[in-house]
Amino acid sequence: MNDTPPRTTVRPTRPRTPHPRPHRRPHPRPHRRRLWTALSVLVCAVVLLLTSSSAATADSASTGNDVQVAQTLGDRELTVVLRRITGVPGPLHVDVITHKGTAAGRIKLAVTPTGVSTSASKGRESGTTVDSAVVKLESTPGSYSAQLNVDEVGPWELTLDDGTGHTAKIPFVVSKTTTSPAEKAVYTGFIGAGALMLVTVVVAVRVRRGWWTFVPSGGVLACLAVAVTGAVLSSGLPLPVSQGVQVDATIDGVGNPYTSVVQQAADYSRPPATLLLGSSTTRAGGTDTLTLKLTDASTGLAVDDLVVHDGALVHLLVVGPSGQLYHLHPVMTGYGTFEVRLPLPEAGHYAVSAEFARRGGGVQDVRSATGIDATGSTKAASTTLPTGEGTGTRTVDGIRVRTTASSLVAGKAAVLTARIGDSATLQPWLGMLGHLIVVGPLRPRTAAVGAETQNAEVWAHSHSMGSVADDMPGMAMSSGDMSSMSGLTSVNGDSTADETVAAYGPDISFVYTFPTAGHYRIWIQAERDNTILTVPYLLHVTDATTEKTR
Repeated sequence: MNDTPPRTTVRPTRPRTPHPRPHRRPHPRPHRRRLWTALSVLVCAVVLLLTSSSAATADSASTGNDVQVAQTLGDRELTVVLRRITGVPGPLHVDVITHKGTAAGRIKLAVTPTGVSTSASKGRESGTTVDSAVVKLESTPGSYSAQLNVDEVGPWELTLDDGTGHTAKIPFVVSKTTTSPAEKAVYTGFIGAGALMLVTVVVAVRVRRGWWTFVPSGGVLACLAVAVTGAVLSSGLPLPVSQGVQVDATIDGVGNPYTSVVQQAADYSRPPATLLLGSSTTRAGGTDTLTLKLTDASTGLAVDDLVVHDGALVHLLVVGPSGQLYHLHPVMTGYGTFEVRLPLPEAGHYAVSAEFARRGGGVQDVRSATGIDATGSTKAASTTLPTGEGTGTRTVDGIRVRTTASSLVAGKAAVLTARIGDSATLQPWLGMLGHLIVVGPLRPRTAAVGAETQNAEVWAHSHSMGSVADDMPGMAMSSGDMSSMSGLTSVNGDSTADETVAAYGPDISFVYTFPTAGHYRIWIQAERDNTILTVPYLLHVTDATTEKTR
């Protein structure tokens, strides 16, 4: 046995020559890849934002338009315009517009909050006068202004005092622009998406692991989804209940109408009201104070929810014994109580009718069951009855009025067109360019027009036609279109023109269908040169069968 260990042969090592590797482009750095990912998400978000922004329309409760209220305060016929309030607290601009024959004097204005609230701090000023001002009226007709301060939203009351014992109260609502829940979702989503975009860029640059970038970028997409969903749903969501128009206004309801707990209903109208006169008998030959009482026909309580309708709280139409028409606007002295100074130049019967609207909708035309009997032997100095039958030319206060009618057949729509003067200088009155009052059928040559009007089958109040629809806000109108408009409409949500604008006419048109044949007395009313013109006519409406035999 050989115990000799085996020999180990060590081979000399030769240095190896490294094989050249093919040249490869260096990989981009990981943070660059993440940055490009973030920028891609950012671009996609911006594109989505731009495409969805057009759907994010505001459906907030607006601050409303100007409020025009006609008031017969004492012997003055005034139009009080409450201009739109742009911010609370802020100024309330009030314009008092006078007409021809208005006496000079001073009118004291005062504003008082009347709302209630669940918060004692918000309703602490209710019933307390907050601010007052004095308007100095001159003998020249025109607009006279004052400024009052309001410091909270909710229902308010404007008081007018002429210093001779005649006061008027005008209720109004001070609102503000509020954001709907859907609009809040849109704004919140867009703001959140913008903030997370910046976070995405920072994470892409600073963090080594690229998948962290998808966390904020996913939040961006989620925020945009919320915003787009709110924008799409906003157009289909119901608007909140209109405070002061559909329901009684409160401070809380006006401040945030979307949180007001009011049951949505299709009809908010109130029961009809009953008209009672303070006195149905008086002496003729002067001016008497007429008191009107409006009570709820269901409860018997005083009506405290009248809203401004066609530029007034109450339109009082009185037809005198010889055919005089008085279109007056009683002032509110208390809930359900109105007063007006009524001229009674001659003895006889005066028929009385009142038109108003209660909160919730529904215009009511209520005729007094008694009217007014003016006793005495006083006769009218001059009659206001038309000298002839049919349409034609009349001269009122030096203004020439020419009226034509398309047809005067019972049951067929008649178009009455009046040209007042020869220039486009008509002014809006009570929100309209023209008013048409119709009474009949009556005996053609009766000397007791008021007594027959009391029991007439028809007593109507119509308005001039308009030429621009409310649903066409984008329609462009030339100056010629504006001057030929027969009615007034608001465009783009702006307030309609008031009496300070004399740029309409001279033609105004009415459409009315006389229901039965007979003789009708009509009065056309319009304003020109700060003067309310009343033009009477006596029309004969023929029967449809008689017309066919001709």
